[in-house]
Amino acid sequence: MLYENIKKLVQYGVETGLTPACEKNYTINLLLDVFKEDEYVEPEEEYRDIDLEEVLNALLDEAVKRNLIEDSVVYRDLFDTRLMNCLMPRPAQVQNEFWSRYEKDPQEATDYFYKLSQDSDYIRRYRVKKDQKWTVDSEYGKIDITINLSKPEKDPKAIAAAKLVKSSSYPKCLLCPENEGYAGRVNHPARENHRIIPITVNDSPWGFQYSPYVYYNEHCIVFNSQHVPMKIEKNTFIKLFDFVKLFPHYFLGSNADLPIVGGSILSHDHFQGGHYTFAMAKAPIEKHVTIPGYEDVEAGIVKWPLSVLRIRHKDEKRLIELATHVLEAWRGYTDESAFIFAETDGEPHNTITPIARRSGDMFELDLTLRNNITTDEHPLGVYHPHAEYHHIKKENIGLIEVMGLAVLPSRLKGELAKLAEYIVSGRDIRSDEEIEKHADWVEGFLPKYPSVTAENVDEILKKEVGLVFEKVLEDAGVYKFTPEGREAFARFLHAAGFQEK
Repeated sequence: MLYENIKKLVQYGVETGLTPACEKNYTINLLLDVFKEDEYVEPEEEYRDIDLEEVLNALLDEAVKRNLIEDSVVYRDLFDTRLMNCLMPRPAQVQNEFWSRYEKDPQEATDYFYKLSQDSDYIRRYRVKKDQKWTVDSEYGKIDITINLSKPEKDPKAIAAAKLVKSSSYPKCLLCPENEGYAGRVNHPARENHRIIPITVNDSPWGFQYSPYVYYNEHCIVFNSQHVPMKIEKNTFIKLFDFVKLFPHYFLGSNADLPIVGGSILSHDHFQGGHYTFAMAKAPIEKHVTIPGYEDVEAGIVKWPLSVLRIRHKDEKRLIELATHVLEAWRGYTDESAFIFAETDGEPHNTITPIARRSGDMFELDLTLRNNITTDEHPLGVYHPHAEYHHIKKENIGLIEVMGLAVLPSRLKGELAKLAEYIVSGRDIRSDEEIEKHADWVEGFLPKYPSVTAENVDEILKKEVGLVFEKVLEDAGVYKFTPEGREAFARFLHAAGFQEK
């Protein structure tokens, strides 16, 4: 069985272009070494259209049988990554191929690199397929919802083993370039099948890669080659546009640089982008504004639940200058009547989540105003999902959510399925420990639906989850879509020098 599956895996490498046909013997020998096998007899049967998940599972079962690994998700993931590396081209080969294609067309280069990242199993297609995805019509356009199931849950054995692992500062974090080729450990994923494209951003070395979890099409990460903290400043806008000029078919955005409103990794300067148009990008300008000295720049408030100023121009340098002005104005802005404080007790609160893109021959920059102040009533953040919505979404509203994609926790898959059963059968939701937190929510929306059946309950739940996400985004907006909120937004813009057109 081992020989058959090795032959199948090598054939998969050849079929996908990961492995040149002339390297078959070399690759077989690498795989034999991983299995500590000295012999090989070529199976007579020829294999085609290989199912990667099936072959890897068979090889992992063999590794367990030979006591090479423990039978758990973490150890299997470490081992199958090692197997895939045997098929992989070296980093220099990938880089040469990428830039050769880039000369013809930037999109051809990213198409190649994205396919390689999938074929190599760095992006595990079969796991990403399990993610639940749907769209919901909202007041602000069609928003995206996903329940993320592609991140594997750690099993108890691995968690216990991780506690015994000597702490390491190598790599410093998951975004450091040293991850390329790293074998991993129980508390750090293997990255042997991972490749990075070096790029130059703001005259300094950066890396370009894809996210292994693909929340949207061609979800990429652009990161500083140095392990330095994130910071929103003038250079941020320069970096965003440097990338968008390199890859005009991609958008690029940054998480905010403060806790609560920032992303999960603030310790390493990075951005996220991709080949996807979010609801926020489609949202129209609600009110146009202008500012002396920048009359040539199109600017306006976006019809979106968060507070967004969109600026457009053919020359990105004009946008960089104006964005820097807006950032500096917002950093120092306080409006007590609107509960906006630049700082309290020396702790800064105001920052921006920026998103850059091309739109025809124009450059666009969306500046989302953020504030991370907390109160006794809202200890996790005033402009953060409020407690009544934590049963659906408690985590930070980062860049991806700001743009209109809800990334919801995997627990919701089981909880929504159970809720559907309880609703249809009329059972008491509060009687079940797992789903009782959803009871108030269900009691609130059920009266809207005259008939809830086994056939329509799932669609109803999906729609209502989407409406919760809309409310969550409104919670994160520093200025609400109310007359008072619009007025307060106008006060800030006026303070920054803007006038209504």
